[in-house]
Amino acid sequence: MRRFIHLIGILVFSITLLLLMDSNKSQTVQIDYIRWEESCLKEYNESKGLYIFIDLTKRTLYFFENGEQIKKFSVAIGTNENPSPIGIFRVIEKGDWGKGFGGRWMGLNVPWGVYGIHGTTKPSSIGRAASHGCIRMRNRDIVELYKLVKHGTTVEIYGGPFGPFGKGFRELHPGDTGADVMEVQRNLQLKGYYKGHLSGYYSVSTERALNSFQKASKLPISNVIDDKTYERLGIVLQE
Repeated sequence: MRRFIHLIGILVFSITLLLLMDSNKSQTVQIDYIRWEESCLKEYNESKGLYIFIDLTKRTLYFFENGEQIKKFSVAIGTNENPSPIGIFRVIEKGDWGKGFGGRWMGLNVPWGVYGIHGTTKPSSIGRAASHGCIRMRNRDIVELYKLVKHGTTVEIYGGPFGPFGKGFRELHPGDTGADVMEVQRNLQLKGYYKGHLSGYYSVSTERALNSFQKASKLPISNVIDDKTYERLGIVLQE
């Protein structure tokens, strides 16, 4: 009986010790997270005056501080099949990532996917349309830029004279993403057809809204957004 009680005592002690260890580990993780969050907030405050302009037509990244150009780098951009996002975003994530990202990653708050600025294991791709949408830099360049950029830094990506449509209209199909898809969603929403979030992703809800608009406008029902569809939506290219 005493031996049984002794074993029970050891078991209770062990469980208590494990709980204390888990509690301490949890507290450590929580403290680390709070410190990381405070660091990010501090960087957001420090990001005022920092600005990145990426010109996809020139495949060049410019870094400005208080209106003055500080750095200029050649970059690789997305292909026609996987274009880089167009618009104004912010840096919301920074990390020392693995070799595939050249050791540095700066994530952007693009609504329709995961995009960022990072290094590359393929330096020969710099200056070309070669990525899956991200902005690639030479590893030595991304390390240099990473030190200057803060959480919250504004990033404007320019794709051509027609704003969200870059160099002009492209034919859109279900599954496509981009600023042009978001603009179509916005126009469908203004007309009372699209009720979803302006995601920039051509989803089922976007297709349904388009088909409802086509039916009401006595247009052929199609999931393809072409020049005629843009015209009937009242979307006109303006520089």
